Amino acid sequence: MRVPHSSKPRVLSGIQPTNVLHIGNYLGAIKQWVDMQKEYECFFCIVDLHAITVQQKSKSLHENIRRLAAFYIACGIDPAVSTIFVQSRVSGHAELAWILNTLVKVSELERMTQYKDKSNQHRTNINAGLLDYPVLMAADILLYDTDVVPVGEDQSQHVELTCTLARRLNTQFGNVLKVPKLKLCVETARIAALDDPLKKMSKSASSAMNYIALDDASKTIQQKFQKAVTDSGRTIVFDPKRPGLYNLLTIYKAFTDESEQAIEEHFRGNGYAALKQEVARVVIQALEPIQDRYHALLDRRSELEQILDAGTKHAHAIARVTLERVFRALGLG
Repeated sequence: MRVPHSSKPRVLSGIQPTNVLHIGNYLGAIKQWVDMQKEYECFFCIVDLHAITVQQKSKSLHENIRRLAAFYIACGIDPAVSTIFVQSRVSGHAELAWILNTLVKVSELERMTQYKDKSNQHRTNINAGLLDYPVLMAADILLYDTDVVPVGEDQSQHVELTCTLARRLNTQFGNVLKVPKLKLCVETARIAALDDPLKKMSKSASSAMNYIALDDASKTIQQKFQKAVTDSGRTIVFDPKRPGLYNLLTIYKAFTDESEQAIEEHFRGNGYAALKQEVARVVIQALEPIQDRYHALLDRRSELEQILDAGTKHAHAIARVTLERVFRALGLG
C-alpha cells in the first residue's frame, strides 16, 4: 500500500550542493518551486549523493549543503509547508537505486546526453556513479510516489528514463511504483551566461563572469552586467538572433514580470549602458531580501539543522513504505 498523499499531487525536485547558486537556478527552478507550494505537496531535496560523482572537498560539501538549505528557505520555500531534506540522510535513495540498476540497460545509460557531456568535461574521473546518475535520480523520484517532476529541458531525458524503469518494474512485479509525469519548466529555465550568451549560465563555470550568484554583492552585480556580452546593434528589442541582448531582456522580464512590448517601449531610445544599469537594478532589488534572510539563517545554524532533521524524518518515513513495498514484490529479505 502507498502512504496517502495530501489532497494535493506530490512534487519532488532538487539541486546539487556544489559551487554557487545563480539567478538561472533561481528563475529556472527555485522561484517556480515556491509558486508550486500552493498547488502541490512538495519535497525539495539537496542531492549530495549526485554531487560526489565529481570530486568534492568534504568540508566544502558539508557547508554547501547548509548554504543550499538556507537559500531554499530564503527564496521562499516554507519548511512548514514543504519537506526540505538531504538525500544522503535517507538511505532508501541508494537502496532503490541498486534495485533499479538491475533493470536498466548499460546502453540506455550510455545514451544519456548529460553523461556524454560530463564525461567529456571530467575525462580523468569517468566513474561508474557518473554513468549511473540517472538511476539514482529515478530512485529519488520513485521513492516518494511522486506525481509531478518539475525540471528543465536538460533533465527531461532522465525523467523519461525514470518512467521507463517504473513501468519495467511494474510489468515484471505488478503495480508497485507510481509512474510520474514530467513538468517542463520552460520560460526562464535557460538563462544564458553573461560572458557567452550561446551557453547556459552555469554554477560550475570557470569564470565568475558567467553568472550572477545569489549572494553576489550589489557592486559585483553591477560590474558583471556592465561587462555582459551584447552585440553591435542599437535597438533594444527581444530578438533571439541577438543572444546577448535577448538574454539581458529575458532576465529583466523574469524579474519584473512585464510584457515584452512594455519592456521594449520602456527602453526605446536608450542604449545598452542604460539597459545594463536597469537590469542590474532590478536584480539587486530582488536579491536583497533573499540575501538578508539567507545570512540570518546561516547565523541561526541550530534552527537550520532542526529544519533538515524534521525534513529527513518525514522523507525517511515515506521512503521506507515504498521500499518495503518494492522488497515484498521482488521477494527480498
